[in-house]
Amino acid sequence: MNVRTLCLSILFEDEATGYEIRRRCVEGECSYFVEASFGSIYPALAKLEDERLVTSRTEQQEGKPAKKVYSITEAGRTAFAQELSGPLGDDVFRSPFLLFARYAHILPAALVEERINEYLQRTEADRSKLEEAMAGRTLSASDTWVMNYGRAVMGVAEQHLRSHMHELITLARAEPKKDAAE
Repeated sequence: MNVRTLCLSILFEDEATGYEIRRRCVEGECSYFVEASFGSIYPALAKLEDERLVTSRTEQQEGKPAKKVYSITEAGRTAFAQELSGPLGDDVFRSPFLLFARYAHILPAALVEERINEYLQRTEADRSKLEEAMAGRTLSASDTWVMNYGRAVMGVAEQHLRSHMHELITLARAEPKKDAAE
């Protein structure tokens, strides 16, 4: 899945500005699919518009610069369905926490425990956001399935960390002893 397909997926649901697309990619329901920056979204939208898969209109705003609102065309809907019909790429999972865990053995145990607890809190908060999003609106059956999948993955990660965090803490080096004369 690429940024082009992600833009089409968002516009498939409703019209949006580039800023709104970016927001949905960072904090919205699309944040779990593909990472997309402004530097990749706007060129993708321009190319989609050149290919007549999306259209745009400019809306004036009071006290702000005009904004460009994009809409998907019928050709865009067809192209989106064709892109979804193709082979799927590999899932990509990047985690700063896993890099931290890989090198826990060179860090103080207290720091490792602190980071584990911070990560657990973030994971719980992310899962809660999904649950709130599900409770706050009527979802399609496919949206419900995707949200439940996300909740399950987060739940398994949380459960694994809770039941195995002691192993990671044990791998961490002991704090150096302070000399009593200090």
